[in-house]
Amino acid sequence: MSSPANPAAGRFTYSDWEEKPVGPAEGFPRLAHATVTNAFTGVVTASATTCNYTISYCAESVGSFAGMELLSGSVDGRKGTFVLEERGTFDASGTDCRFEVVPGSGTGDLTGLSGSGSFRARHGESSVEYAFTYELR
Repeated sequence: MSSPANPAAGRFTYSDWEEKPVGPAEGFPRLAHATVTNAFTGVVTASATTCNYTISYCAESVGSFAGMELLSGSVDGRKGTFVLEERGTFDASGTDCRFEVVPGSGTGDLTGLSGSGSFRARHGESSVEYAFTYELR
């Protein structure tokens, strides 16, 4: 049984940002790896996610990133785990990101979960609003 697409929103708060260079640490372009822990509230609840990004810096505060985030918690009260694939860009004003549920990654009550969303983070914010449209099959 499939539920209709559900537009939803909430917030996430990030902590424990650890970034390390990959290859030369000076000059541009350059690469880095970052591991981050996020806590989600709203339609998605997860107290501590596991997130890993690969970051490409084209200038000091300009670049793009791609990553995967493992969430264990609930979506609209249904418990399980799932993975988000994330891609975005950043500049001096902030970060824009789009994300999508990795097909087949839902477990428990979230088996069959699909969806996508986005967020816009301004520099200095630790709590960010997200939009998420999802379906449970």
